[in-house]
Amino acid sequence: MKYAVAQQTRIGSRRVNQDRIGCWSTSACLLMAVADGLGGHLHGEVAAELAIALLGAAFEREARPRIPDPGAFLARGIGAGHAAILREAQKRDLPDTPRTVLVACVVQDGFAHWLHIGDSRLYVIRQGRILHRTRDHTVVQQLIDDGRIREEAVTTHPERNRLLQCLGGYQAPRPDPAASARLARGDVLVLCSDGFWGPLTQRQLLHALMSRELNAAIPELVELAEQRAGRECDNVSVLAMTWDEEQVAAPAAPEPEHTQVQDFTATDLDYMRVSDEDIEKAIADLRAALRKSSTS
Repeated sequence: MKYAVAQQTRIGSRRVNQDRIGCWSTSACLLMAVADGLGGHLHGEVAAELAIALLGAAFEREARPRIPDPGAFLARGIGAGHAAILREAQKRDLPDTPRTVLVACVVQDGFAHWLHIGDSRLYVIRQGRILHRTRDHTVVQQLIDDGRIREEAVTTHPERNRLLQCLGGYQAPRPDPAASARLARGDVLVLCSDGFWGPLTQRQLLHALMSRELNAAIPELVELAEQRAGRECDNVSVLAMTWDEEQVAAPAAPEPEHTQVQDFTATDLDYMRVSDEDIEKAIADLRAALRKSSTS
């Protein structure tokens, strides 16, 4: 595979950076993920770290060198992150569960496959146009979809921070079906937290990505997001990839069926097919982070 990746995360004006970024690859497959821990709940950064760690562990185990079913893989990763957060919070008798939103994408065989929960976004950009963009699981996005407000009102609407879905919440996540798109040479994939996309206009995003190399455009856009957000700047995180292979005449393999996450509880680990080793390692990391934060 031929591609270039650029990433950056900054704390903004917050006390703690609760965003986490992950990127893993084999000779035939790439996994990218961005998690944004919720600041209004206890230890959001720990939930984000746990969600990213579980995805990475699953990728290292299953990508040999491809993921057999990317949509199902991403759905299991989301389910595993949610269940592990709930399980550890219950064991520690925390007054509230850590929570995070997440967007993740698998690239292989010339296709991008993605799934998300919450308001971290994925964009697929081609020749200065946004071909695909995830739809936020928020009250404001519902208002836009219903035609009650315009897209431009998102950043100033009083309900802009109200999420309908997350990992670690009271309800099991129900992501939209996994989506996919065949990539063409020059396509740009952008995964980002709302601290990145929120302050930027669509024109600013597209102009920078189309007029500069990725390793120059991403730091410039992060800086611009910080400047436009000002004193209220959230954590700012972005992971982007430029695809550098020609589009093949036909898919290398049939596109997978859409995969929907089923209902599950914190003990439904057999359904999610996540190894005990992955879960225990991620929870050990979570405990360590909780101990560190409680003594700081």
